[in-house]
Amino acid sequence: MGAHEPLSELLGLIDAAALAAGAARVVRGDSVDYAVAGAIVATIGPAGAEFLLGPEVTAAALGTPDTHSSPRGPGWVAFRPRTVDRFALDRAAAWFGLAARFSPRRERSPASPAR
Repeated sequence: MGAHEPLSELLGLIDAAALAAGAARVVRGDSVDYAVAGAIVATIGPAGAEFLLGPEVTAAALGTPDTHSSPRGPGWVAFRPRTVDRFALDRAAAWFGLAARFSPRRERSPASPAR
C-alpha cells in the first residue's frame, strides 16, 4: 500500500461530504481546500487534514488520538491519522460536517422563538 493510499480514503469521504454540504473544492498543489460561502473550513494534504472547528470543539478534538493544534491558528485542529480506520473516518466526517455547518461566512437564520 502506497504512502498516500490511506489518505485517499479520507479524501474521498471529505469530497462526498463537501458535495452534500455544497462546499467548494479547490486543489492547491498537493492539497485540497474546502470552502463554504468563501471561507476555507477544511483542507487535506499529504500529511492529513485540518478542520476549522471553533475554540470549544477544537479543545475537545485535541483530546482524541492523532490530533494537534494547527498552524492555521486558533479554532483549527490538525488530524494526522496513523491509520485511516472507521474511527478516523467517523471523526473526519463529523468534524467536516461541523466545519461546514458553522462556517464563519455562512448566514445563520435567527433562532425561532420558543413556543
